[in-house]
Formats: sequence, structure tokens, C-alpha cells
Amino acid sequence: MSNSSSIRHFLLLALADTRQLQLLHFCLLLGISLAALLGNGLIISAIACGHHLHTPMFFFLLNLALSDLDCICTTVPKAMHNSLWDTRDISYTGCAAQLFFFMFFIGAEFYLLTIMCYNRYVSICIPLHYRTLLGSRACAHMAAAAWASAFLYSLLHTANTFSLPLCHGNALGQFFCEIPHILKLSCSKYQLREVGLLAVSSCLVFGCFVFIVFSYVQIFRAVLRIPSEQGWHKAFSTCLPHLGVLSMFISTGTFAYLKPPNISSPSLDVALSVLYSVVPPALNPLIYSLRNQELKAAV
Repeated sequence: MSNSSSIRHFLLLALADTRQLQLLHFCLLLGISLAALLGNGLIISAIACGHHLHTPMFFFLLNLALSDLDCICTTVPKAMHNSLWDTRDISYTGCAAQLFFFMFFIGAEFYLLTIMCYNRYVSICIPLHYRTLLGSRACAHMAAAAWASAFLYSLLHTANTFSLPLCHGNALGQFFCEIPHILKLSCSKYQLREVGLLAVSSCLVFGCFVFIVFSYVQIFRAVLRIPSEQGWHKAFSTCLPHLGVLSMFISTGTFAYLKPPNISSPSLDVALSVLYSVVPPALNPLIYSLRNQELKAAV
């Protein structure tokens, strides 16, 4: 029987068994990461340099692009390295650092998406109060609260996860360090506190999702009062892609962490993780900027 004090490294899941497929996965991950880096990098530079884009909506979009950029840089480079060099190792400290930063940036992204939904709700449903509710100070406070909450959330989960004694080896069933797969290595009697934390976190995520759905319902009701059919089309074509990405992000992330063990499989786990950790950072630049004429002109 092994424990956490004797483990110096973990073995990540190999994405493929053959050399050809490993190189194919490397190329796919490289393409996705380059698309995310380019898209989010362009958004950051355009908003930072364009003074006419210094508004609440673009301020939150800048923060979202930063979290997307950092999130994909936390997990994908290690997976690319392992596929290219046919290895699976990650150090114990490296795994803890990867888990902390991943939870930090993915948490910040979720909170920022919730705030951006609130921004859209205020601008469409109660525009007369927009400057009062979303002044520069209020926006700075909300962004700071999102990052601080994500930091505390990540610190709590990382410290609790890596304080558990590990009794079942060091092979993880995922291509990066993820809490459910580390819990599978821990002694069963010590898992309950982290499972409890995950359940509480899921309740918080569900509460935010209910708020997001409620906000979009109010937005759609307000949009339907617009007499112009062109106004309908513009509002729905902007909001529906946002809601689709949000739904995929929340549903796959929640299912990845709370799914029953009896329906777990390596291919399903990898697919879920890619859908909530890799796809959104690559898609968000398209979803949030492709239909925005001001941002397209600045880029």
C-alpha cells in the first residue's frame, strides 16, 4: 500500500497507444491551443489599446479572455509534451500546481460568465440604471470578487485534495490532474470531505446557472417587445450562442465531477474534460467577438 508521502510523481492517461495517434493528438491540441492563444490574445490587445472599448462589457470580456488564455495554458501544454515525447509523468508538485491553477482559472471563468450575463441583463432590461449599477468602481469590484472567489475556491480544493492519503497507486485516468481521478487514488474513508466540498460547489454552480437562465428569460421577454424583426434577430443571434456555450460548460463540468463511478470510462472522462476545459477557451473569442462590430473593427 502506498501513501501520499511516498509518491513523487503521477502517471497521466495516455491519449493514444500508437505513435501515429499520439502525433495526431499533438497536432490537434496544438491547433486548438494556437486558435485559443490567437483569439484571446487579439481580444486582450484590442481592448487594452482601444480607448473606445473601455466599457463594462469589454472590461469583463478582457478578464474572460485572460482566464481563457491561462486556463488552456495550464493543461494543454503538458498533454502536448506527453503526446510528443511518449511519456506520462508529472511530478507530485507539478500535479498540485496544475490542479490549483486549473481550478483557479476555470472558477474565474465561470464567475466572469455569470457577471457578463448580469451586465447583459442590466443593459437590456433596465438600461436606465446601467450607469448606476455598472459604473467603473462597481465593475472593478465585481471582477476582483470573481478572481478572489476563484482563488479561495481553488486553494480550498487543492489543499484538501492533496492532504488526503493515497492508497491506490499513482496512475490517473485523465490527461491532466483532475480532482475526481485523484480521489480515486485516495483511501475511501478520507474521501467524504472532498466529495462534500464538491457537492457544495455544485450547488453554488447550480445557483449561478439558475440566475443565468432567469436573466436570459428576462432578456428574451424584453427582446420580444421590440417591434423590429431585425432587433429580434440581432438579440437572439447574440444571446443564444452565449447560452449554448454556457450550458455546455456547466453541464459537462458538473457531470465530470459528480457522475456515478459505475458509468465512468477513460474515453468518456476525456471527452467531458475536453468539452468543459479546452473547447470553451477556444470558442469564446468567436462567440463573444465575431458578432461585435466594434471589436471586429478594433482587431
